Amino acid sequence: MDYGLENRKYVIGGVATAIVIIYIIRLFVLQIMSDDYRKSADSNAFFRKIEYPSRGIIKDRNGKLLVYNEPSYDLMVIMNEQKDHIDTLAFCKALDITPEYYRQRMSEIKDRSKNPGYSRFTQQLFMSQLSEKEFSIFQEKLFRFPGFYVQKRAIRQYQYPHAAHVLGDVGEVSPANIEEDDYYQSGDYIGKLGIERSYEKYLRGEKGVQVLLRDARGRIQGKYKDGAYDHVPVAGKDLTLSLDIELQALGERLMEGKIGSIVALEPSTGEVLCMVSSPTYDPRQMTGRDRGKNHRILSQDSWRPLLNRSIMGQYPPGSTFKTSQALTFLTEGIVTPHTSYPCYHGFQYKGLRVGCHAHPSPIASVNALSTSCNAYFCWGLYHMIGAKKKYGTVQNAMNTWRDYMVSMGFGYKLGIDLPGEKRGLIPNAAFYDKAYKERWNGLTIISISIGQGEVNLTPLQIANLGATIANRGYYITPHVVKDIKGERIDTAYTTKHYTMASRSAYDYVVAGMRSAVTSGTCRAANRSDYTVCGKTGTAQNRGQDHSIFMGFAPMDNPKIAIAVYVENGGFGAEYGVPIGALMMEKYINGKLSEASEKQAADFQRRRIAYGTRER
Repeated sequence: MDYGLENRKYVIGGVATAIVIIYIIRLFVLQIMSDDYRKSADSNAFFRKIEYPSRGIIKDRNGKLLVYNEPSYDLMVIMNEQKDHIDTLAFCKALDITPEYYRQRMSEIKDRSKNPGYSRFTQQLFMSQLSEKEFSIFQEKLFRFPGFYVQKRAIRQYQYPHAAHVLGDVGEVSPANIEEDDYYQSGDYIGKLGIERSYEKYLRGEKGVQVLLRDARGRIQGKYKDGAYDHVPVAGKDLTLSLDIELQALGERLMEGKIGSIVALEPSTGEVLCMVSSPTYDPRQMTGRDRGKNHRILSQDSWRPLLNRSIMGQYPPGSTFKTSQALTFLTEGIVTPHTSYPCYHGFQYKGLRVGCHAHPSPIASVNALSTSCNAYFCWGLYHMIGAKKKYGTVQNAMNTWRDYMVSMGFGYKLGIDLPGEKRGLIPNAAFYDKAYKERWNGLTIISISIGQGEVNLTPLQIANLGATIANRGYYITPHVVKDIKGERIDTAYTTKHYTMASRSAYDYVVAGMRSAVTSGTCRAANRSDYTVCGKTGTAQNRGQDHSIFMGFAPMDNPKIAIAVYVENGGFGAEYGVPIGALMMEKYINGKLSEASEKQAADFQRRRIAYGTRER
C-alpha cells in the first residue's frame, strides 16, 4: 500500500473541507451579520427621506420670544448614487465653492475616523445651512448632479442680543455625539452650550421619515405602500425660562467694560431671574455657517467671553460671607446676639493682625454685620475652632463649621440646569491637616471668617446665600427652566433644602443686613418704597480689590435676591451696591425712575482698566 498517496488524500480532503467551511462562514457574515447587501438592495429600491422636526422654541418668564427657528437647507449626498461623470467644475460654480473644497469634503465624508456613521448607501451631509437664495440658485441645476439631494432643515435664531451664556447654541454633531447616541447621524445638529445643551432631548423632538419607491433607473415613483411605513416628525418641546429678558438686558448694560457677574434669583422658587456674565457676546454670532469661525475668535479672546463666570467663576466672597459666619456662631452658641467683641481698627491677637475700618467698638452681631466689622467674625471663628470642651479637637470644630457651610449650598455644585457649573472650595480639617501637618489652630485659618483665604464661591452660590437668608433658612436649587410644554419640571427644582442654622439666627442676620442698608455700608441701596436688605463685600486681590454686593428685597415676602461681583471694582459700595440697587428697582417696579436711568447710563459708560490680560 502507498501510504504517501493515502495521506495525500486526507490532506486534499481536509483542504477542500476547510475551503467549504470558509465559504459558509463568509456567506453567513455577508448575509446574516453584515447589512451591506441589505442596504444596497434597499437603496436600489427605496429612498428613505429623513424629515427633521421643528426644534422647541424658548420664551422668557413673561412670554417674550427668545429663540425660534428659521428655514435652512442642507445639501446631502448618497455616495452609492454619485456618478463618475459629474461635472465637478459646474457643481462648484453652482455652490460658489472651490474644487479643493469639494475634494476635501468628499474625503472627510468617507473618512470613518471623522465620520463614524458613514455608509455609502445613506445620506451624508456635504454642505450645511444654505440660504434661501443659495438654495433657489442650486435647485435649478440639481438634476445635473445625481446622488445629491437638498434636505430642508431649520436653524436657530435669537430675538435679542442677550443671555448668550444661558441660552447656549446649536452646532453640528461630533463623532463622539454620534457614538454616544444613535439618534444622531453625520450632519445632525445638537445643543452645544447652555439650555440648548442641557435640555437637548426635550428641544430636539423626534425625526420623521418618508419611504419612497424607486424604479430600475433610480427615479422616485412615489410613496412606498401609500406611506404605510412613514413616520411624521414630532416637534420638540417648547421651553419657558425663568429669565426676565429686560432685567437681563439691563444687567448686561451695567456690566459693559467690566469683568464679573450678576445673578438674581426669586427666593421662593429658586428661579433664575437674570444671569449676567461679562464680557458677553451676541448669541446670533453662533448661528449659520460662520459659527465655527466666530467660536474660534471668541475662544481666542483674552477676556474669555465664552466663560460663564456666574457658574464657572470661583472667587473669594469677601464680607458677604460674614452672614454665613454669624448664622453658624449664633446657632452653635459660640456667641449670643448680645456678645460684643473689641475692634482696634481690626483683629489683633498674639502678633496677628487683620485690619478693619473705623467704627464704634466693642460691637455685637447686628452692628457687626451693618458695619462689616472684620474683628467680630475673626473672634467668632477663633473661639469656635478653639472650643475644645464643645468639640474635643480643632478637627471636629472645623468639620462642624464645614457642615454648616455645605448646608448653605457651598463647597459643592448647587445643581443648576446649565452645563459647566463649578463647586467652589470650602476647606475641611483634612485639608488643613495636609497643608500644615496637623499643626494649626483658629489663628492659622482666621481669614476664612471674612470670606478670604481658601474659601471660594461662585456668584451663583453668593446669590443663593441671599435667597436662603431671604427665606429664613432654606433654598430651592436654582434653575433657569420654568416650564417644559407637556412635561413636569424635575422635582430637584421644587424641593426645599434647609440649612443647619436656626430661624432665630436668620432673624438677627436679616436685621443686620437691613441695618447695613439704613445706616451701614449699603446705604446707596436704601429705598422709601420698599425695604432692602444687603451686605457689601470687598475681596482682596493681587491688584485692585473686587467689588461685591449680596442682598434681597423686600425684607418681608422677598421677590428678588441678587449677587453682583465686579472684578477689580474696589469697595463693595463703589460698584456692587449701586448696580444691585438698580437691578432690584427694575425688577420690583418694572422700570427705572428717570434719575435711576441716568445712573444706569453712567455705569454703562464706566470702564475698568484691566491692562493686558492673558488668556
